[in-house]
Amino acid sequence: MANIKSAIKRIRKTEKRTLRNKMVKSSVKTIIKKFEAAVNNNNLDEAKALLSEASHAIDKAAAKGVLHKNNAARKKSRLALKLNKLVAK
Repeated sequence: MANIKSAIKRIRKTEKRTLRNKMVKSSVKTIIKKFEAAVNNNNLDEAKALLSEASHAIDKAAAKGVLHKNNAARKKSRLALKLNKLVAK
């Protein structure tokens, strides 16, 4: 454990940020799983709605710095590809 007051504060701040980042990442993963479940069940209407929701959540996570912007772009692109394959069927 740190002895210096500023170091103790830094540890507390890091723990709070870690929890917040975990919460955001977890919610993004949950939304992505719901989208993929809709795609696997060939539910086009639900998949379109969830793609919009997932894209919004991914963008917010990237804006907060939880996800890197390129990582967010890649995730959104892969989700869009899955939806496009479903529409093409």
